[in-house]
Amino acid sequence: MGSCKQLLPLEGKTVIARSLETLLAGGVEEIIVVAGPAGDAVAHAAKEYPVRVVRTSDPDGDMANSIRTGRDALSARADCVVIALCDYPLVTPQTIAELIAAHGREREKIWIPLHAGRKGHPLLLPRPLLDELNELPTLRDLVRSDLDRVRLLEVADPGVLLDMDTPEDYRQIVELSALRDASHSSYLNP
Repeated sequence: MGSCKQLLPLEGKTVIARSLETLLAGGVEEIIVVAGPAGDAVAHAAKEYPVRVVRTSDPDGDMANSIRTGRDALSARADCVVIALCDYPLVTPQTIAELIAAHGREREKIWIPLHAGRKGHPLLLPRPLLDELNELPTLRDLVRSDLDRVRLLEVADPGVLLDMDTPEDYRQIVELSALRDASHSSYLNP
């Protein structure tokens, strides 16, 4: 990306602020932000919210390492985990709430949002399944290890598919966000 994507501006705030507000509005009760060893600015930005910031010690760590770090910081009362990446900043609070509600119906399942026939993010997993990452190298391996426990949840949220990995992705997300805000504004103020 060329810069810290969590700190890029989006909707008048940073990407991480937008992501944390979505999780809170969607009903996530405990948020663990995992920052890398050089993530001081991200950790500082996240501390403005009711979250716990933990640091991964591996500068080249992959997503599974970050998930293990976050998992180990969870309180004992957490029975499920939403794996939410700042790379998907346009996910809506409604999608988060729908994933949590789906977990309430089938607590032992992994829930993956589906939009327009495509799987997206974030994923919701029962907390005990994250222990399998001690033996499996990636989250993808964990999901694929037993497809009978995977459920797809159809959502009306294209944000679950909008990944922000390149400057072009970021420009597209900013444009889509502005269009969404404009259409929402005109709907409220005809």
